[in-house]
Amino acid sequence: MTTDHVTKDHKEPANVFSDKQVAEKSELARHFLDSRTRLNENVDKADNFLVKRFYNLDHNTYLEGALPAKYKELMGLVASACLRCDDCISHHVIQSYRLGVTRAEQEEAINVALVVGGSIVIPHMRRAYELLGELYSA
Repeated sequence: MTTDHVTKDHKEPANVFSDKQVAEKSELARHFLDSRTRLNENVDKADNFLVKRFYNLDHNTYLEGALPAKYKELMGLVASACLRCDDCISHHVIQSYRLGVTRAEQEEAINVALVVGGSIVIPHMRRAYELLGELYSA
C-alpha cells in the first residue's frame, strides 16, 4: 500500500492574515502568540527528536489536502473545546481567523463542541468568545 498521495497533494494554506496582523488586532491573541513563541523556544532547546516528529506531524495534518485547511482548523477547534484545552482553543481560533473563517463559522463549530462535550465546555466557550470578540471587532 502506497501513501504517496498523503503528502504530495498537501500544501501550505493561503493565510488571509499574518501573525503580526492578528497580534495587532487582539491583545489576547498577541499575548497567546508571544507566550507560545517563548515556550516553544524552550522546547526547541531540548532538541528532542520525538517532539520534533510530533510537531512535524501536527503541522502536516493542517495543510491543504482533500479537506481544506479551514475545515481542519474548525475540527481542531471542536476537539480542543471538547478536551477543554484553552491554549489549543486559542490556537485554532487564531488559525481559523488567519484562514478567513467567519465568526459565524467559528461560533457554529463551538456549538458542535458544546453539544458533543456538554456543559463542561461552557467556561472554555466563554474565553473563546472573548477572543472572537477582539478578532472580529470592526
